[in-house]
Amino acid sequence: MAEESGGFAIHPMDQFIVRPLLGGDTVGMFTITNVTLWMTLTVIAVSLVLVVGSRGRALVPTRSQSIAEVLYSFVYKMVEDVAGHDGVKYFPYIMTLFMFILFSNLLGLLPWSFTTTSHIAVTAVLAAAVFITVTVLGFVLHGASFLKLFWITSAPLALRPILALIEVISYFVRPLSHSIRLAGNMMAGHAVVKVFAGFAGALGLFGVLPILAVTAVYGLELLVSVIQAYVFTILTCVYLRDALHPHH
Repeated sequence: MAEESGGFAIHPMDQFIVRPLLGGDTVGMFTITNVTLWMTLTVIAVSLVLVVGSRGRALVPTRSQSIAEVLYSFVYKMVEDVAGHDGVKYFPYIMTLFMFILFSNLLGLLPWSFTTTSHIAVTAVLAAAVFITVTVLGFVLHGASFLKLFWITSAPLALRPILALIEVISYFVRPLSHSIRLAGNMMAGHAVVKVFAGFAGALGLFGVLPILAVTAVYGLELLVSVIQAYVFTILTCVYLRDALHPHH
């Protein structure tokens, strides 16, 4: 796709390279990188919206307070509807997950930004945290009875061992699918935007069609950013419901 002599080169995956901010080429465990920077900016953005934006608690809310209240109500209702009333006590954790992923996705759409949720290392940590939390919670609340989650009592007795094996495999695949879905969607969309943007830049005045394509894909990416945050969060609520009510 790239021509080194006289043509143009498009490298859509370069935007996902982790680079040290303070110079050098080696990325160690404690190296401050572009990932670190944009994670920090994400936390600051979330804090500005939820803490600073709603600090006035006005009866007639300001614009920022309205946004914070809408986000709060949306996630609260999601937790209550999916995980049940017992799941509401875990709302702060789920709200934190949703806001972090949402703002990471949205900030990644800014020019010259870095999409932290496009890296499996980031999404895998988020998914593993959910998996470990709900699994430990299930055993803490129900003990060995939590294993009944894998035993389908409504199925014929002869099929129950086979279904139990399938359920166990499906359960342990959860963090893998949970993380790959988010990272894959974010990476694919941003790569497509970069490809069309490269064509638009190379064609100059004749780049109208690539520009239109970039605009369309960018709008789609905006929608995908919100949907992926929602999907990750609602799946977390489903897993939480299984931990709270393994018999259902």
